[in-house]
Formats: sequence, structure tokens, C-alpha cells
Amino acid sequence: MPIRQSLVEILSRIRQCEVSPVEVVQASLQQIERLNPSINAFMEVCAEEALAAARAAEVRLMAGGDIPPLLGLPLTLKDSFDLTGHATRTGSLLREREVAQQDSWAAARFKAAGGIIVGKTSTPEFLMNYETDNAYIGRTNNPWNLERTSGGSSGGEAAAIASFCSAGGIGSDGGGSIREPAHFCGICGLKPTPGRIPMTGHWPNGGHPIGFMGVGGPMARTAADVRLLFQVLAGDDAGDPFSVPLPLIGTTRLPRRVAMLEQYGDTPVQPAVHAAVLKAAKLLGSMGVEVVPFDFGLIRGSHELWRYFFVDVLNVLLRAFIDGREERCHWTGLELIDTVKGQAPPSMLELVVKLGERDALRATLLRGMRETPVLLMPAFGVTAFPHRQRVFATPQGDITLMEAIRLVSPWNLFGMPSMTVPVSFDADGMPAAVQFVGLPWSEETLLDLAVGFEATRGPFPSPPLSGPV
Repeated sequence: MPIRQSLVEILSRIRQCEVSPVEVVQASLQQIERLNPSINAFMEVCAEEALAAARAAEVRLMAGGDIPPLLGLPLTLKDSFDLTGHATRTGSLLREREVAQQDSWAAARFKAAGGIIVGKTSTPEFLMNYETDNAYIGRTNNPWNLERTSGGSSGGEAAAIASFCSAGGIGSDGGGSIREPAHFCGICGLKPTPGRIPMTGHWPNGGHPIGFMGVGGPMARTAADVRLLFQVLAGDDAGDPFSVPLPLIGTTRLPRRVAMLEQYGDTPVQPAVHAAVLKAAKLLGSMGVEVVPFDFGLIRGSHELWRYFFVDVLNVLLRAFIDGREERCHWTGLELIDTVKGQAPPSMLELVVKLGERDALRATLLRGMRETPVLLMPAFGVTAFPHRQRVFATPQGDITLMEAIRLVSPWNLFGMPSMTVPVSFDADGMPAAVQFVGLPWSEETLLDLAVGFEATRGPFPSPPLSGPV
């Protein structure tokens, strides 16, 4: 079945006419038909549109000439990115009639590169949860274990890609929403610097008040796949106020030194998460990269600042949007903001002070990373958990979900890129990943490092549910 390969391998086979775009898209749609009843990852499957686009791609391939970089490749969009003629629901019944009049930047770039959108993937309501469930289709299940969550808010995207329903796609990340699902599902995902991939046509939009934290980024089964998608998606667009005209950078050198953070301060992580970081450090050492300790003091207090912007500030905006319609809301959209329900809204003075604290802490961190411009750390504090679980055991004591996310939230606060790569498994067979974090605008360095790391690690298994590769 031609879909059960990496994105790069599928494209190579299409270019060599070993398989046709129609065969590849048909295989993708068949995989969706077979597995989506179990994983429940799709808000919508665009079968007729996808097959029509595949036939057009086949004609273009046979005509010769320049071949677009993603010609004939089946891709997916997280259901927070606009696709012309389709609703952008973001898991909420309050947005059921929000039909897109034009493509998002991501959809347009995928199509221009020859990619074929086979469907839109599920999200929690308002993208405000670390597991994917909504009032439209219910919960999305992890393809490694259907009783566990695929994560959130890009959980539908991660589950679809991990199970070979899609070759790759795009998620969004305001507090780990690309990296946690990638870690849970055993795939790769890049959270870029804000503005590197325009958020035009995403809901919510990429502007203020928290556009400096939220980004869109590619997700796929391998680091090489993510790198190719990044090259297609990166660009400059006036629809994103953080967008910059930064050209793509060619092959980069591996960093000589990487700093390692094993946990966030005194917040422990699960043993499998810790083991993945130690294994990654050994692999980096075998690549000739020196691994040194990271000074946690450089980011102390960063999670708490992120939480202020992501929960306290967003609570005000979401409550205004909901405006008495709570009965139509889903638990995934209310869980986080309910933690501050009844709390006085942030004042203008407090908001300005918090922004200043963020900028000062960020400046100190960037100065401290001059000698170690890449950080290695866990991708999340726990591996994929049973649906609705919120407290997790570690040898050093229990941690909550909001404590488990402390490893991902700083990089949203500081607007720094982070690349997640799977490494190993826990005792229950669930994937465990690490993240490589870099200085702003260093996506190419992280991607090249991840590709080299992946080659040293060797092939990563796929979920048994997806069938033989």
C-alpha cells in the first residue's frame, strides 16, 4: 500500500512513476475508511475533491516539465485552518456555520506545491485542551492504544499521520499543541518561531493579544518529512502581523554543543520520559555533539508567565465570545478557563507589567544561550494517558496535567522554535519523544539536527493498528 511509507519516499515513488497520484490518494482514503472508525481523527473527509485533484496531478506528471515539490501527496489540515467551501469549526458548536471563503496560507501553499487535501482533522473546542474531543464527533483515540488520548489540540492531525491516513499536514501550537500530540503518537512536529509560517486563515488569528505565542507548524512521520513541509510552508504574508521576509537557509552545521534539561525545576517527569532524554543525549554524543547541563534559572518562572497569558488573558476573550452560550460549549473548551472562573480580569497595568517581565526573562535566556544555541529536553512530562486522566504518578510523587506541560510552555512564551522527535517507548508501549529548542529563526538548524539524529536513532516503529509498512 503506497501510503505506508514516509512522505519523502512516497514523493520519490510518484516522481519515478512507480505509483500514481491517484493510487496514493486512493490508498490514503482507504486507510481513512478502515481506521477512522477506531481513531476518530477526521472532522471531514474530502474524498471527491481529493480524487479530482489526484487525477489532475496525474495529468500534470505525465505532461513532464517542472514538478511541484508535493505533487500527488495526500495531506491533512487541522480544523483550525481555512479550506475554501468548508467550515472551520475548531471543535465548537458556536462556529458550525463558519464556512471559509478562501484558503488559509497553509492550504494554499500545500495546493500550490501539488499537495492534495484529503481531510480536516479534529480538535478540542477552541483548541483549548491537551486532549482532542468535541461535540461533533467525540474523542480522538491514540493509534497506539485506543483507550488513550492522542493529545491536543492537534490530536486529530497527529493520530491521522501516525496511522498512515495522511502523509503529513499542519497543526498549531500555543502551548504545546503540536509537540504534545506528536510525542503521544510517535511522530515529528515543528513549532516554529512566530511569523516564520504565516497564520493567515487560522482561527484564532495570529495577531495580538497572544500572537507572539501561537504558531502553525508541520507534522509528519519523520524529521525529513517535516523539513520538506517546512520548506513549502515558510514565507511572508501580510495577513500575519508577525510575518517576516526571511529566506530559507540551506544546509546548516550541527551544533557543537547542546544543553540538556531533564525536568522543569523540581517538577518530576515519568521514568520513560526521563529515559528518552538520556538516550537522546547518548545518541547526540555518538554524533560528536557535546551535551552539557542547562541552567534552569534562565527560564525559572516562565511557565507561570505563559499560564497568565494563555489562561487568564484568554479567559476574558473566550468568555466574551461565549457570552451566555455555555450550554452549547464542550468540556474541552471550558476546562482550562474554568480554573479562573470568577477571578477578576487582568488589569491594563498588570498586563503591561507581565509583558515587561516576559521580555526581560527572554533577553536573559537568549544571552545565556550564546554558547549552547540548542537545548535538549523532554517533549512533555508524561506519555499518552487514558482519556480524562489529570493526575500522573512519578517516582518522586504525583504531578498534574498543568505540571506536565511545564516543559513545552516556555518556548511559546519566548517565541522560540522547537522540534519534537520520537525516541523510545514506555512500559505500556506508548511513544516517548524529546524536543530540540533553538534560538528564534533557527528552524533550519533544528530540522537538520533532527534529521541527523533520526538517522543515528534508526527507523521508528509505526502503530500496529496501521497495518504492515
